[in-house]
Amino acid sequence: MDKVRRFGPWVLGGLAVLLVVAQLVPYRVENPPVEQGPAWDSPATEALARRACFDCHSHEVKVPWYGHIAPFAWLVNHHVIDGREHLNLSTMQVHQKHAHEAAEEVREEKMPPGYYLALHPEARLSAEERAQLAAGLAATLGDDEH
Repeated sequence: MDKVRRFGPWVLGGLAVLLVVAQLVPYRVENPPVEQGPAWDSPATEALARRACFDCHSHEVKVPWYGHIAPFAWLVNHHVIDGREHLNLSTMQVHQKHAHEAAEEVREEKMPPGYYLALHPEARLSAEERAQLAAGLAATLGDDEH
């Protein structure tokens, strides 16, 4: 117990210093200019995609408050980089290898992922919205199933 009293403040101080220094690491989400978006099949599909997909799959990411604070910023940036690698709705002039899988991912409730929905309730889709988005993505981006 005596060691805790003696070293406890030093440990907490060290952690505080590490947290402050971590803020200097410039690993944050960047939003380059939108180059070319999809030719959406309808405004409704675009609206649903903006609500449920754009925060990971575009150059129009709205970073939440905690996404500016390390180490959470690093995690958010990692997820955005990964999402853009699979599908980037802001660079449709470039071949999107996985675009044809988007509708199926939405249909099977793999996208948006549960961890994202826990922190972004606005991205939750009703069954009807999910079906509408999947159909719209299939019409816009193609689909393996249809």
